[in-house]
Order: sequence, then C-alpha cells, then structure tokens
Amino acid sequence: MQEKLSISEVKHVAELAKIRISDNEQEKYQIELKKIFNELEKIEEVKDYDEEIIITPTEEKCQLRKDEIGQMVNPKDMLKNVPRHSGNYIEVPVVINE
Repeated sequence: MQEKLSISEVKHVAELAKIRISDNEQEKYQIELKKIFNELEKIEEVKDYDEEIIITPTEEKCQLRKDEIGQMVNPKDMLKNVPRHSGNYIEVPVVINE
C-alpha cells in the first residue's frame, strides 16, 4: 500500500476544493490526504452494512400537535395596529425587485 498520493492527485484535490497550495504544502498533503483516504477505505470495508440504521437510527416517530380552531381576529381591531393599510389589506414595503 502506498504511503502518499502523487503530486497530480494532490493538485486535482486542491482544484476540486478551489484552493491554491504551494510546493511545500503539496508534499505535506501527499501524506495527509493519503491518511484520510485510507480511513475512508476502512468505512467501505464494513460488512453487513444496513442503510436503514444510518437513515433512521431510532424508532421514534415525529408527532405534530393537533390543529385547533381558535378565535378569529376582528380585521378592524387588527388594522388599528398597522402603520399603513388599504381596505382590509396591510401594506408592507417591497422586498423583491420586480
């Protein structure tokens, strides 16, 4: 098993990551990236891999609260608190350019 990546492989990874690396850094990353890739290969070697365990590791299901119908707000009372309105509509500043 090789101990380090080739310079071209390091340059390729740097290009994918959109980073510039110096010649000194290339030598350092040859070894460091190879260590990372070796650890990733260990994950691929795991036997009896079960995707369901990774996706949902618990049996707990999401429970949402029940909708309850409440009192409606009187539009006239609501419009008393807004700075600008037109009829029953609240006027707000434009936030999207047309």
